[in-house]
Amino acid sequence: MTRSRGAKAPSQRQLRVGEELRHVMARLLNAGEAHDPDLAGASITVSEVRVSPDLKNATVFVLPLAGRQEASVLAALKRAAPFFRHRLAEEMTLRFTPRLSFQLDHSFEEADRIERLLHSERVRQDLAAEGEAEQAEDDDGED
Repeated sequence: MTRSRGAKAPSQRQLRVGEELRHVMARLLNAGEAHDPDLAGASITVSEVRVSPDLKNATVFVLPLAGRQEASVLAALKRAAPFFRHRLAEEMTLRFTPRLSFQLDHSFEEADRIERLLHSERVRQDLAAEGEAEQAEDDDGED
């Protein structure tokens, strides 16, 4: 989770509630309980749920597998948010059921981009040159 400077880390309660919300949301999506044509047959991964400090708002990060029409899936999830909130209220024992907002999770794409960057020829050359320079310094220091 990236946080802006000065932002507080989530409390244990926020993390615990977020994880429970993630499990229930994943189960509801896998069961196909939302009767929306854009969600029918869609495999959706719920990667994270971030809950506000007052536990009244939750951001659900999702990733449609196989890159399946991300915009239409996200729009369908937003339309179905009241349904999901109602189902969460039935299944969880919270004083307030959080309002849900959905966002696409780009962390997997970002991790893949960084992985490709680290394995690129240019970075390998830089690392090799850096290693040779360190080796030369070590050899000079042994005299």
